[in-house]
Amino acid sequence: MVVGIILVVYIAFAIAIGIYFNRKSKKTVNEFVLGGRTVGPWITAFAYGTSYFSAVIFVGYAGKFGWNFGLASTWIGLGNAFIGSLMAWAIMGRRTRVMSKHLESATMPEFFEKRYMSKALKIAAALIVFVFLIPYTASVYNGLSRLFGMAFSVDYSVCVIGMAVITAVYVILGGYKATAYNDFIQGIIMLVGIAAVIVATLMSKGGFYSAVSQLSQIPVESGNMAGMGGGFASFFGPDPMNLLGVIILTSLGTWGLPQMVTKFYTIKDERSIKSGTVVSTIFAIVVAGGCYFLGGFGRIFVEADASGKPVDGFDSVVPAMLESLPEILIGIVVVLVLSASMSTLSSLVLTSSSTLTLDLIKPFVCKGKLDEKKTLIVMRAFIGVFLIVSVIIALNKNALISDLMGYSWGALAGAFLAPFLLGLFWKGVTKAGVFASFIFGIGATVVHLIMKSMGMLSGQICGFDVASPVNLGAFTMIAGLIIVPIVSLITPKLKRDDVDRIFSCYHEKVTVEHEMVLTENEEPVEIK
Repeated sequence: MVVGIILVVYIAFAIAIGIYFNRKSKKTVNEFVLGGRTVGPWITAFAYGTSYFSAVIFVGYAGKFGWNFGLASTWIGLGNAFIGSLMAWAIMGRRTRVMSKHLESATMPEFFEKRYMSKALKIAAALIVFVFLIPYTASVYNGLSRLFGMAFSVDYSVCVIGMAVITAVYVILGGYKATAYNDFIQGIIMLVGIAAVIVATLMSKGGFYSAVSQLSQIPVESGNMAGMGGGFASFFGPDPMNLLGVIILTSLGTWGLPQMVTKFYTIKDERSIKSGTVVSTIFAIVVAGGCYFLGGFGRIFVEADASGKPVDGFDSVVPAMLESLPEILIGIVVVLVLSASMSTLSSLVLTSSSTLTLDLIKPFVCKGKLDEKKTLIVMRAFIGVFLIVSVIIALNKNALISDLMGYSWGALAGAFLAPFLLGLFWKGVTKAGVFASFIFGIGATVVHLIMKSMGMLSGQICGFDVASPVNLGAFTMIAGLIIVPIVSLITPKLKRDDVDRIFSCYHEKVTVEHEMVLTENEEPVEIK
């Protein structure tokens, strides 16, 4: 009863904010997609963090990798904080905001078109965004539904469909600015909630030291530490190489994900970037670090089957850890994960629908004839289409959350990270280099998916599990940073004047008034 009341109040409050900003909005595409590029540092930082971390992290990744790596999985959260947040903001934040404004690009595909002067790149990027954001969205529904099933004993399909309807109302009403302000409130809930849940969960096992002691007595099933106790409580865990793959995918991946990068498009000013860097990093340390730290204790709450895996699967680990909590804390957990997931879902569907509408429908199907009002109508319609397709995928509840997210992030970041990042700094990137990154990132992902579904992948290379979609995603991102420069060095360059014009935004000339006066020795002195 208490959990239900907390949930209803939260959803009503979120929708009320959407209605408020719907009435306050200027009803323009720029306002709906980017919030008019006037969002302050705290709002942007929380929007970045809450879009970053969702039920996928809290339920899927924390459960699976906490089980596999023990307390060492906390390194994943720290990687998310310092690579996925701190370094992303410090390296990409300002340059992304300045160049995207200079090129007047509202989406990542539009950035590729104007940065590399190629409509073909925009079409290819838009299709990649729409197709590969769908499995990520499905994974978020999957994680939410498992948690709701634990809290309310509601059928899985009912949870999925219900979340889709709520998300549709929330996004269609509010647009980016309403979403961002809601993210701020959701972020506060996440910060308080994760701290309370960690304390309560560990106390149920006698406190931190008792929980670590129990974890250290569980032997490792396989690998170099097979049969040894203490591996799951050790510094780098029982499988450091595959741990590294997860850190790379979940941390470096944000640098190439459209729903994350476009957060930098909306930043208000220079000072906001500096403040946002600090806030987003602290947020990630608490939320991501806390989630993976909690997941690291999963083995003392859930029994393993004969193969060494959780009895009811990896996605059941975290919900099982939370079942014994007081009802009020379960309510906080439900709202915590719902907060994170609503933000992520709204960001995903807004990114996908705006990309499809602005980059494909408007310029090519409607030949640019859609006015602002009609463009918003089409965009909102595609929000519904995107949600329906993702729900159909999510209804396959046997799909592992970590696999869905791994393939999605691997394809998107594998295709986009290198050409986007290098395109902000290096004038020498060519169209061929960008296409090579697209082809390799998507091609490797599709081939891996097919081979894995046919049971053709097994074994390890240099300690990395070749069947893991997570390791594949990490590989495609690193490979892209090598492929783009090599291909760009041997293929035709863009026109020098065009590239200089694009990069002129970083070196804008400012005229300062001054006057000349004469000194006693009659030498002119310039006074500014």
